[in-house]
Amino acid sequence: MSLELQNVDWQAGFKKIITDVTIAVKPGEFLGLIGPNGSGKTTLMSVLGGLRRPSRGDAILDGQALKSIGRRNLARRIGFVEQQADTIDRITVTEAVSLGRTPYLSLLSPWSQNDDAVVDDALDAVDMRSMKDRIWHTLSGGEKQRVHIARALAQEPEFLLLDEPTNHLDIRHQLGILELVRRLPVTVVAALHDLNHAAMFCDRIAMMDGGKLRAIGTPQDILIPENLRDVFGVSATVEPDDIHPGRCMIRYHAGGANTDVVSDFTEMKADIKKDRIA
Repeated sequence: MSLELQNVDWQAGFKKIITDVTIAVKPGEFLGLIGPNGSGKTTLMSVLGGLRRPSRGDAILDGQALKSIGRRNLARRIGFVEQQADTIDRITVTEAVSLGRTPYLSLLSPWSQNDDAVVDDALDAVDMRSMKDRIWHTLSGGEKQRVHIARALAQEPEFLLLDEPTNHLDIRHQLGILELVRRLPVTVVAALHDLNHAAMFCDRIAMMDGGKLRAIGTPQDILIPENLRDVFGVSATVEPDDIHPGRCMIRYHAGGANTDVVSDFTEMKADIKKDRIA
């Protein structure tokens, strides 16, 4: 059971979004994908999930190119939760989660009690069973995100891809969702905005910068002060987690943002003041 990218580029028009990315997801791991806005995380996730075909290179599942695998079979093996997804249909929470069973249904395999059980288990997993009859448009942003994750779980995938899954969630549900996906018997790849979440939950972290894979390794290997400064433009102290070897905790320094940006802004204000005096 393997999922990988080999020397992958993806471009929009003449602009390359990701360049020469090679990455192999290890079976059973929780791989975090981090990087500044615009670094190519969402595009990489889409290529890894088979939603976009590489402009160059290959996306491969168990030795077979994703482009050669039928959509139904691919959906049985890879569950994908996009960063922004919505619907104009008037559906209930249960109906939304039931969409995850679509790859398993056909004229010869109609809806069954097993499908009901899978949907109920997915709702329980994200703590949404009590809202199963609610209409989609009455949900908060965080509740919708939990339903999206439940829908992906209803696919019973081998790989679960999550593009910033904690968006719009309060802190309790942020930690709860990440703890949940870490315990699932699936291989997880998640693009994460919060670096401390990556440090807490991920077995390995892949760091993107400018559309390229800068580094990959354990949280303690990747989340070092030099990388945080060079890639994210912040100053921080990183402490090892003695309870969980290979993981770490980040403490940001107030006022430690990219000093070049601050300096440029200060000089700009001084120039404006001079012009006003003149």
